[in-house]
Amino acid sequence: MKQTNENLAINTIRFLAIEAVEKANSGHPGMPLGAAPMAFALWQNFIQQNPTNPQWFNRDRFVLSAGHASALLYSLLHCYGFDLSIDDLKNFRQWGSKTPGHPEVGHTPGVEATTGPLGQGIGMAVGMAMAEEFLAEQFNKPDFNIIEHYTYAIVSDGDLMEGISSESASLAGHLNLKKLICLYDDNEISIEGPTSIAFTEDTKKRFESFGWDVVELPDGNDVSAIVDAVNNAKLTDKPSLIKIRTEIGHGSPKANSESSHGSPLGKEAMQQTRNHYNWDYPEFTVPEETKDVFGQVAENGKKSESTWNTLFSNYKKKYPELGLALKKAIAKDFDPENIELPTYDVSKIATRAASGKVLNTIEPHFPTLVGGSADLAPSNNTFLNNAGIFKQDKAGKNVRFGVREHAMGAALNGMALHGGILPYGGTFLIFSDYMRASIRLSALMNTNVVYIFTHDSVGLGEDGPTHQPIEQLMSLRLIPGLSVIRPADAIETNEAWRYALSGQGPVAILLTRQGLPVMNDKKALIEDLFVKGAYPLYTTPHASEHPLQLIASGSEVSLCMEAAKELESKGIPVQVISVPCWELLKRQSKRYRSELFPSATHKIVVEAGITTGWGDIVGPCEQIGINSFGASAPGPLVMENYGFSVKNIIETAETILSKELEPVA
Repeated sequence: MKQTNENLAINTIRFLAIEAVEKANSGHPGMPLGAAPMAFALWQNFIQQNPTNPQWFNRDRFVLSAGHASALLYSLLHCYGFDLSIDDLKNFRQWGSKTPGHPEVGHTPGVEATTGPLGQGIGMAVGMAMAEEFLAEQFNKPDFNIIEHYTYAIVSDGDLMEGISSESASLAGHLNLKKLICLYDDNEISIEGPTSIAFTEDTKKRFESFGWDVVELPDGNDVSAIVDAVNNAKLTDKPSLIKIRTEIGHGSPKANSESSHGSPLGKEAMQQTRNHYNWDYPEFTVPEETKDVFGQVAENGKKSESTWNTLFSNYKKKYPELGLALKKAIAKDFDPENIELPTYDVSKIATRAASGKVLNTIEPHFPTLVGGSADLAPSNNTFLNNAGIFKQDKAGKNVRFGVREHAMGAALNGMALHGGILPYGGTFLIFSDYMRASIRLSALMNTNVVYIFTHDSVGLGEDGPTHQPIEQLMSLRLIPGLSVIRPADAIETNEAWRYALSGQGPVAILLTRQGLPVMNDKKALIEDLFVKGAYPLYTTPHASEHPLQLIASGSEVSLCMEAAKELESKGIPVQVISVPCWELLKRQSKRYRSELFPSATHKIVVEAGITTGWGDIVGPCEQIGINSFGASAPGPLVMENYGFSVKNIIETAETILSKELEPVA
């Protein structure tokens, strides 16, 4: 029986995907076979994109949250005209290919988000929808809807099992993100078998309780019903979940079975699948009859961008200030160098408080600075005082994320990926563990997200070991591509923010609860050398050599400064090295690092956390750190009992130096 061009197009998407999996002998063929009709319904009828310019700003965003079905996305991208060739599909999951095992943003044209860790995609889609609503409210005028697009996602059973999906969906419903539409591939199969063995909740009621509009469709092959459902979703004032009953591995002998989830079908099953669909084409074929179907969408996308470019050009003429601000935001043209950051006329201030001052100082200069806290804004000092709340006021810059650290992390990534937004989010450092997967993806995607982590050590005191971070600082340093900055005082906090605003990837700024001395006398030095990641903060005057270095980050730097002056009074030359950021230090030349940390110099590292790794940074050293959990007591007492005192630093130094003077037996 002759297939309609629509069916032929859907089957083209199916076979390109499963043939890529088969050739790689690796991948997930089941979901592409079952979900191709819903993907076709979206891409053919709704998603507004220009494949010749995947970064066109007013495009619709599409997130494949079920990233294991990457072959489906690559098939769509090829068919709809993106720069992804048949050879790229043939190289699926191979070294150096443009078609990796899970979608990677920046690696494959048209991929909007790096997905695969389940639940992350829906969280990022929430952030994208937030960004669209904020920018639309901030920049649109009655005669110029310069920002107007939707965020679509395809999600799976596994996505909705992950806790992050509940956090994210709850946030989206609370914020009434009406331009977020998720299609749920409800195939009732996961790796271990039927989802009924572990997942029996009523997802419809669950999402309705979150404030979503939910419809259920019984047939995943009914394209017209899917199209109608999406059209209706656009009429609601809520985020939408379209729950579509599909069959994993549809049309194959492994249909409705976990055996089609994560393994190639195999030669015999592939032939039976071909027979089912009357697919007589050679491998990796896009039939001529489908090219007009796919091509018309690509042409419409090009025309849409051209129309928008004209609109934006006229907008900039009528609203030049807004036009320039939006243009800079889209281009990530953030220039912190010319902003006058706060000055401090106090002897002590907590770095969390200094960070709050920086945020409120820079806010007027960054019209798309948006962020908030996981219900800890008064403690994290993340609130922008004159910027409104993002909910009723969709131009409000303050986001109430609630106690949803993981959703916050994913949403921040989504806002950054959407573009035009400079997002930040705060919580206690200990709770960075709740959002670690999102932070890791932030580093992998190189998103410009600023994480504000306060209460950065046992110095927070009475809350005790459940809230006192021990391993978190070092574990964040282990994430490739994440710049972890622990400022020593308010001046270093200024510079931490200056770097974070430069747009060079994700940055985590770790801040104190307790007040720290402000080193105003070192201001010029700090501003000059901070970007080195480590630098001499104090050196004993007039000494020809310095047999001892005290090396620290954060709150422990001021302890080392006090200890250095007492050692100096005893005739011991000493140098204090502040190390606010390992990642910046690692970018410096080998010569700089070797001169900064001479091999012949005795070194004492002082940092209130796990000691692992410091030897690789500075060479052989004595360490004052913590390799156990903390304790509940007033902060100064806890610090002292764990050895973070001037007295202990001096005694450690004197012990080291006395050993050098002992006669050899």
